[in-house]
Amino acid sequence: MTDRTWRRLADFIFELGMLRRTPRTGYQFLGSGAENVAEHSFRTTMIGYILARVAGADVARTVFLCLFHDVHEARIGDFNYVNRIYNTSDPVLAFTHALEGTGLRAEVLELWHELEAGETVEAKLAQDADQLDFIANLKEELDLGNPYAAKWLEHALPRLRTEIAHEFAQSLLATDQSAWWFTRPDESWWRRGNGKKRP
Repeated sequence: MTDRTWRRLADFIFELGMLRRTPRTGYQFLGSGAENVAEHSFRTTMIGYILARVAGADVARTVFLCLFHDVHEARIGDFNYVNRIYNTSDPVLAFTHALEGTGLRAEVLELWHELEAGETVEAKLAQDADQLDFIANLKEELDLGNPYAAKWLEHALPRLRTEIAHEFAQSLLATDQSAWWFTRPDESWWRRGNGKKRP
């Protein structure tokens, strides 16, 4: 590996840091909630891992598709559905410039094209993982009292492409977003504290 390649890889790592500072813009319209692209990409990748395991698909391939699905937004930002009516972007050009000299460009662009084509099982699962993260966010906002989240869910659910994703979505919708910490594993911890011992 040459010094120049290492420097370009260092550039790429710093560029990825921009995703922490790149907001997802749809929440402007929802009126509540917030996340950046890095946060979205992390949970999308975890969901992709779960979906691929359950589906018996190529787990690593699905995870890679999820991992890189929004990397180009470090350069072009996040366009929500209203923005896209008026703005265009060139994700391939963004990837080409971001990955120039890193030795990663061919592999990452192959992943991008596979994801966009949406023909392989892994691409469908990665696309569904992207939507399921959005659905989980909407469920959180719904549980916290935003009535518009229910309207958004009506439009998000039909975008899912696989039966496994539909099953997962129904589980997300049936689960209180605070149940994982509020009632599990032992609800009695709420009665402890302030020096009070376990009953």
